Amino acid sequence: MTLWHSVLLASIVCAALKTAGYLVPPAWFEAPRPSRTIDLLTVALLSALVVVQTLGVGQAIVVDARVPAVLVAGGLLALRAPFLVVVLAAAVVAALLRLLGLAA
Repeated sequence: MTLWHSVLLASIVCAALKTAGYLVPPAWFEAPRPSRTIDLLTVALLSALVVVQTLGVGQAIVVDARVPAVLVAGGLLALRAPFLVVVLAAAVVAALLRLLGLAA
């Protein structure tokens, strides 16, 4: 199986799952338990994406300037700072750590 076969198969599976989602009765999502699960699933998927993008380089786990930058961003978000301030602060932290040679 080539890379393109894998991409094509994954695309077909994603399209089938999305189509199957339209067949689920809306009443199933209106109950409290499924609604809470769906909300938590969204947070879990977003958290997993952040972790993979922060620590992953290929098949390896790398701790570099991105980790303190994400921690600063998380702290500022917890303090309800504006999003632009959060992004700029995280970028400045990562840039300073790389400039000082404290992180790769």
